[in-house]
Amino acid sequence: MSRSPAPGFPRPDYASIGLYSPDRRPVEVDLCDNTNRWGVHPEALAAVHEADVERLTRYPILYSDALREAAAERFGVEPDQVTTGAGSDGVLDSLWRSIAEYGGTVRWPAPTFSMIEPFCRMNGRDAAPVAWEDAVADPTLLLEGAPVIVYVCRPNNPTGHSVDRAWVDQLVAGADAMPDGGPVLVFDEAYAEYAGETLIPLAVSRPRTVVTRTLSKAFGLAGLRVGMGFGTRETVLEIEKSRGPYKVGQLGEIAGIAALRDAGGWVADTVRQAVENRERFVAELRARGHEPLPSSGNFVFVPVADGTSQALSNAFRDHGVAVRPFATEEGFPEGLRVSIGRWEEMARVLEVVDTLRDLMRPSERPLPKLTREGVTLLPESTQ
Repeated sequence: MSRSPAPGFPRPDYASIGLYSPDRRPVEVDLCDNTNRWGVHPEALAAVHEADVERLTRYPILYSDALREAAAERFGVEPDQVTTGAGSDGVLDSLWRSIAEYGGTVRWPAPTFSMIEPFCRMNGRDAAPVAWEDAVADPTLLLEGAPVIVYVCRPNNPTGHSVDRAWVDQLVAGADAMPDGGPVLVFDEAYAEYAGETLIPLAVSRPRTVVTRTLSKAFGLAGLRVGMGFGTRETVLEIEKSRGPYKVGQLGEIAGIAALRDAGGWVADTVRQAVENRERFVAELRARGHEPLPSSGNFVFVPVADGTSQALSNAFRDHGVAVRPFATEEGFPEGLRVSIGRWEEMARVLEVVDTLRDLMRPSERPLPKLTREGVTLLPESTQ
């Protein structure tokens, strides 16, 4: 006998949430997810090969203490100022659940990491994005409406833009002036290795501030899902409660510790190559009449004509190359996000750009203004 669904299942506010479903058809050159195209961290791989198989029959460490210690040593903080999770989005999801009761508003500069709005809906929050250009001009716009969380991806995915410390300080000052300390400020630093700057010292010294990091990008461990969050001891404790035990598997912890120690300097070397190739790739695109946005990450956002990003992505795949399409959002132009890899991969992208020159037209929209007096992009040396 069939039964009607129990009241409240599924939740009405889940109706508009779909599964995360980017195009994952296999291609020869996949530059759509911003992972490290130089491969897996060699010391992490060696550590996995040498791991005691018996460990796989047992649960991992409750709260990944050894991984927290390795992260604390690398970033110059205390272990109890570090939390961990299944990628930085696992940390973010735990953070969302730990803040305030059901309801409240979350604000962020848009466009940004695509999972932020779903996290809001999953956790009963109201989403209130602010257009990137407006937020860059005045960060205090992110504080309007007394939000419970302000999220800033720095460098930002998918645009590559990174607000500098003066912008951050203005946001912090605005939050400090609000009753009860203002919202929790969350800075997502998934791509910080490519920008050469971090706000971890701010997070561990200021209540209601969190920085998230990941081993999925520069560290080459996307398949193992290892992320970290940094904050004061009190903040981290609350996230740990929401996180729960056993969230990082044995192999993830083993590999993550080796990657964080990075004894051979593999991370710095591949970051250097990615930055060099990014600047070379940008120059080649500009020579072809395109105007990619300034990037401080391991990817480039290339604005294209309205209504063409998905067709272009499909055409790129037909030529054996995967890039990520983005439709217009909050007044931002459509575009293709291209991950930066080895130069032979970037040369392949340029070949496809040349082949599709009639379809791949530059955006006719004015490009967003990403600088203002007193607030600029990161210094040239870190771009």
